Amino acid sequence: MGAAGVGGVLIDHGVLPGRVRMYEVLGLDGSSAPIPDVTPGKRYDGSFTSKARGGVRTGWSLTVPPGHDPKGLPLLVCLHGARADHNAAFTSMGIDRFLAQAVAAGVPPFVAASVDGGSASYWHPRADGTDAGAMVTEELVPMLRTKFGLAHGLGLYGWSMGGYGVLGMATRGAAVDVVAAVSPALFASYGATSPGAFDDAADFRANGLRGQGASFPDVPVRIDGGKGDPFYFTVRDYVDDIRPRPAGGFEAGGHHYGYMRRMLPAQLAFVGKHLA
Repeated sequence: MGAAGVGGVLIDHGVLPGRVRMYEVLGLDGSSAPIPDVTPGKRYDGSFTSKARGGVRTGWSLTVPPGHDPKGLPLLVCLHGARADHNAAFTSMGIDRFLAQAVAAGVPPFVAASVDGGSASYWHPRADGTDAGAMVTEELVPMLRTKFGLAHGLGLYGWSMGGYGVLGMATRGAAVDVVAAVSPALFASYGATSPGAFDDAADFRANGLRGQGASFPDVPVRIDGGKGDPFYFTVRDYVDDIRPRPAGGFEAGGHHYGYMRRMLPAQLAFVGKHLA
């Protein structure tokens, strides 16, 4: 996710922080959820050379709910935000501990994996021939299924750049069973985009998702966003165009990990229900 900090709020993609600062100062962000103090299940780490990313060595991690073996479980792939890597799913989001907590509370078990997509790939096809989204579906998922004997159920979860990524991948036809996005980075225009997010204005028109909510496929989807998020209005417009309306919604919160973690239990429950 983003680099610049405003009183602990992470500002992503070079977006002007005025609205975010106002919400923080007025105390409208709501509570900031900590990572649960629970023992996570086993974590596996590895890397592979990705052809889809132009031969880049690509790291990944996978976590299993405590007391479970990965064999036969469905898979949730977590897509990170800008200027991050696969470790952020564990260090900043605490996906392994939230997953442990969710399964202990009765959510059907699944494994969660994260993978490096590049600091500003935005998980979509690029003019240089790379495609971090294709890396996920064509390289990572088959490799993990073979390595761990996973079931064929597949979910996508992402925040910020990764939230945009999972929505875009589903729209482009990725074969998934459920999608969950929190604080997706959806830009109002090409001029408002982060440097490097899109190759040019034509790329944004094709892949920016602006006005493309009606094209979302018939896949269970949950989208959550904070009303203090600089992307709030664009995400709200996108959600309004999807039929049937996605699960989730908008409440007090900014574009930061505290809000995103607050949404994670409900999102994992949604994913588990549809992967079961």
